[in-house]
Amino acid sequence: MKRVVIKLGTGILTHGIGKVDTVRVNAICSQVAELRKRGIETLIVSSGAVGMGMGALSLQERPKTLAKQQACAAIGQSRLIQCWQDGLQPHGLIAGQILLTHEGLRIRNRYVNAKATIEQLLNYGVVPIINENDSVSAIEIRFGNNDLLGAMVASLSDADQYQILSTAPGLIDMDGDGQIIPVVEKITPEIESLAKGTSSPTAVGGMVSKLEAAKLSTESGCETFIADGSAENIIIRIIDGEVVGTRFKASPQPMGSKKRWLAYFQRASGSITIDDGASDAIVRRGRSLLPAGVTRFDGHFKPGDVVDILNSKGEAVARGEIAYSGAEIANIAGKHVEELQDLYPDRTRLEVVHRDALVLL
Repeated sequence: MKRVVIKLGTGILTHGIGKVDTVRVNAICSQVAELRKRGIETLIVSSGAVGMGMGALSLQERPKTLAKQQACAAIGQSRLIQCWQDGLQPHGLIAGQILLTHEGLRIRNRYVNAKATIEQLLNYGVVPIINENDSVSAIEIRFGNNDLLGAMVASLSDADQYQILSTAPGLIDMDGDGQIIPVVEKITPEIESLAKGTSSPTAVGGMVSKLEAAKLSTESGCETFIADGSAENIIIRIIDGEVVGTRFKASPQPMGSKKRWLAYFQRASGSITIDDGASDAIVRRGRSLLPAGVTRFDGHFKPGDVVDILNSKGEAVARGEIAYSGAEIANIAGKHVEELQDLYPDRTRLEVVHRDALVLL
């Protein structure tokens, strides 16, 4: 174990709307200091900015409009980072704030820059405190909740372990004995059906978002835990292997960094529908997508944009960087390589999506 990402929900960091639980924050910081002594680098994904802003404004429930949520975040963010610095300082540790947006991470060079910044902070011995940049994020590009943000950070930073700590003690078997499921080998539709939402006035998501996050992080090769963040010494107990909460095993064959970026950080600019033969070639035989298998396209895209690849039933089977514009796809759909060589004599590669720039969904 060399690197762990810890996501902390608003319900764990506060008692009542906007009131920071300094005792718990200090206890978490003590555990982070212990991890550093063991040589384990720690990144914290911290909720609470909107909630703290609500407290400062004496609001009793989460605002419905984006502008009001952003105003609360702008007020609460400085309070949040100061809480972490106050908790870490007695241990000789420095907090470094990173605010991310999904839109920013969609751009490859920004993704790479964010990764480099995190690495440098860790090299300096700093504890990165990461949150979504709620004060500027537009509603259609927001992470939506910090569970998913934490999973993206775990993927981005190549973490070994991701702990989702909130008021949820783990994944509960609602269809069985009502007990916490200790280990999940793989997130299946049956496991997903056990998820429930949240009714907290400051929280977003619930178990649905936690399972979505666990799916992303485990596919990145990062084992993931959902546990009760209020339990004493919970971070160290998980690190030490105690059976607490629910453990989601990491995929034995995790995706590479580029393919993770395509699968989980991107929003498709359009879609390409393919026939059954092309679907079989992509899914079962690991081939590139050739123009002959394309039956239709939707959306406006240019070369290098990311598109979803749909089978004949309209199901998304893959995603990748397309080598042609939408106008070009209209001209080459269904054509074989021999015909394309006359149309594009200067091209050395004629694939619509090369397998190295394609990830199966």
